[in-house]
Amino acid sequence: EGMTPPKRILFPPEKICMVWQQRQSAGAGLLNVGNTCFFNAVLQCLTYTPPLANYLLSREHSKACHQRGFCMMCIMETHVNEILHSPVSAIKPLTVLTVFRFIGEHFKLGREEDAHDFFCCTVNAMQRACLGASSNLDIPSESTTIVHQIFGGFLRSRVICFSCKAISDSYEAFLDIPLDIKAASSLTAALEDFVTPEQLDGENCFKCSKCEKNVAASKRFTVHCAPKVLTVCLKRFDCFTGGKISKGCTLLVVEYPEYLDLRPYMSQADGEPLLYSLYGVLVHSGISCHEGHYFCYAKASDGLWYQMDDESVELHCLNTALRQQAYLLFYAR
Repeated sequence: EGMTPPKRILFPPEKICMVWQQRQSAGAGLLNVGNTCFFNAVLQCLTYTPPLANYLLSREHSKACHQRGFCMMCIMETHVNEILHSPVSAIKPLTVLTVFRFIGEHFKLGREEDAHDFFCCTVNAMQRACLGASSNLDIPSESTTIVHQIFGGFLRSRVICFSCKAISDSYEAFLDIPLDIKAASSLTAALEDFVTPEQLDGENCFKCSKCEKNVAASKRFTVHCAPKVLTVCLKRFDCFTGGKISKGCTLLVVEYPEYLDLRPYMSQADGEPLLYSLYGVLVHSGISCHEGHYFCYAKASDGLWYQMDDESVELHCLNTALRQQAYLLFYAR
């Protein structure tokens, strides 16, 4: 509602399968080849994203791909098949390592990078690969790739003028939602803060097209189109120092549920619950984004939770996965 429909559908939505098509225990771990824990943790969370894994395991992309040179979807297809069909307990993720600089020009092998940044660059590279040779596409059509249909959604920004009550809506595509956690002790509280209206006044006034002047107004973000896979980044690092945000001497504890209802944070907040199930938790241990260690917990296709810490893949219970200093959370519809 309110958005322009796409002129082209690049991938049929009915072909996206949210339930694992193959059931097995967790696949191989990933060897750390020098400060690559951020890289390994993100790749494992992507590998255990059911609709993405189903598509990549089918090898449908590479069969139809005509892209010359670097194609992140072909790379991920090879990687996921290698991990989930590996006869050994751990492998070097060479398939992805060899294209590391193409994923993000600012990345340098051997240097600890930010896992959220690497996740965003990887998903964006997959999105570019799906767009391939498609040119002159409108934004709604670009959002119909399999990657955007899995990870992507749209936010609505609604500004209401206090003078004439005029409503101004704009829409923005997203592949993940970063949440401020300084004042929130839970994921739901952080989402509540995210959709709380902000007052625009003083130097931050709104230029109302109806009043034709700067006016006081309210601005509110809501999730307008919900993604099939919701990725949340809990903003644990200070944007100036890179240090972990804490309360006094203790790190922020942010509780997150196994099941999340996104309905209260939608533009259309009335209606049936919009339920998501947790399947991945990416953790950072350490005091700043420049040092420390990344690992993750992921739910494999056998329905069991595993801790994935570089080459180590160990069975763990759900309660352990729910009690972490989470940095990225992965929920599937």
